[in-house]
Amino acid sequence: MNIFVLFALVGFIIDLLVGDPPRLPHPVVYIGRGIARLEKVARSVASSPLALKAAGVGIAITVVVVSFGVTMLILWAARQASYYVYLFLGAWIVSTTLATRGLAEAAGTIRQLLLADDQQVARRQVGYIVGRDTESMDREQMVRATVETVAENINDAVVAPLFYACLGGPALAMAYRAINTLDSMLGYKNDRYLYLGWASARLDDWAGYIPARLTGLVLLLAAWLSGRDWKRALRAWRRDAAGHPSPNSGIPESVMAGAIHVRLGGCNIYDGVASFRTYMGDPLEEFRPDHIVRAVDMLYLSSTCAVICLVVLAWLVIN
Repeated sequence: MNIFVLFALVGFIIDLLVGDPPRLPHPVVYIGRGIARLEKVARSVASSPLALKAAGVGIAITVVVVSFGVTMLILWAARQASYYVYLFLGAWIVSTTLATRGLAEAAGTIRQLLLADDQQVARRQVGYIVGRDTESMDREQMVRATVETVAENINDAVVAPLFYACLGGPALAMAYRAINTLDSMLGYKNDRYLYLGWASARLDDWAGYIPARLTGLVLLLAAWLSGRDWKRALRAWRRDAAGHPSPNSGIPESVMAGAIHVRLGGCNIYDGVASFRTYMGDPLEEFRPDHIVRAVDMLYLSSTCAVICLVVLAWLVIN
């Protein structure tokens, strides 16, 4: 088995078993801190649209190159120390680029709070996993936001990192995670980030293009295997995905919507400003906490399908 594929497979298993232990250092946290510091520096020296756009390009290149380079350096040092240390560290690094268990646990916590009718705390928990305002969300809006985030992150935090791990090992997976973190922090289409975040948003669109379509396929496979409505999911993909502002996020969200019989999209509020997202799927059922369970089931099953498919594909290419 190719060493990169082995890293991806073992990293996925580690993520399922332990997730992200809070006491262990997490690379994405340090990437986020680095982005925040670079943003402060950029804003102190650039103010015009052109200068901000140029600074944004510089930030994106710096963060991705440093993330890739530092990971390569760590792996090189581990290889010099011990091959077994290298194997373990490579798999652990890949696991830090994944969020299967963490995403499922966050969604499960929200579901439990909604079942207990503790909506105030539930809104706060939803705020931890979405970028929109949550203060005025009702019960159905919280379920919708959770399902949308689970669907989107099947690509961003599972399939895409696995794809790049199989393609180029832990360092490339970490580079992708850096790109995705850049987009989540700077890639907003508002007055503050329109120019500074332009490069980060475009880079994330490009990096996620192939993985997003793989995600759509494994979600369809997961819907079929679980007896859910894969035909409606496929119809929603073909009809609705292109209407999403992102060329990638609309695919997993539309497939998820069709598979579990809900309609995603609609009005979201960002920093007090309402923004309408194209509807995806059909409103066959009203949102209930049970839909979070269905989304998490799809998360686990599609992630497993993705790992198996990537391992088989890599084996076929090698042989």
